[in-house]
Amino acid sequence: MVVVVAIVGILASAAIPFVQYGEHRLKERELRHALRSIRSAIDAYHQATIEGRIPRKVDSSGYPPDLAALIDGVADAKTPDARKIYFLRRLPRDPFAPADTAEGDMWGLRSYASPPSEPQAGDDVFDVYSLNPGTGSNGAAYRDW
Repeated sequence: MVVVVAIVGILASAAIPFVQYGEHRLKERELRHALRSIRSAIDAYHQATIEGRIPRKVDSSGYPPDLAALIDGVADAKTPDARKIYFLRRLPRDPFAPADTAEGDMWGLRSYASPPSEPQAGDDVFDVYSLNPGTGSNGAAYRDW
């Protein structure tokens, strides 16, 4: 009986790293999905601006001023009753962010005028990135995904 318990203990201790790695990969998959959702919504907002559905100032880039505009919606200029266009139902969470992180502080923002090598927030939201300083299982930093 003691031998059987010892063997089960050894097998369980060998399986723990695989379970932890599986959980980590799940978080990475959620991060990829969240980034894809937000970036698709940003692109849809820009496309609506190009189509004239969202009024655009002459000096603006046509990208949303903040992430809240994707959720709160924007009045459609091409409908007579100015119905709103919504791009996201809710802002996806960064699975690597601490649980107490506020929704607006979860993502790093890059403006259209910001260089890709040093993303900085500005007058619009051209791209988002994870604020997690870690590195993914593919060897790339999460902020570069």
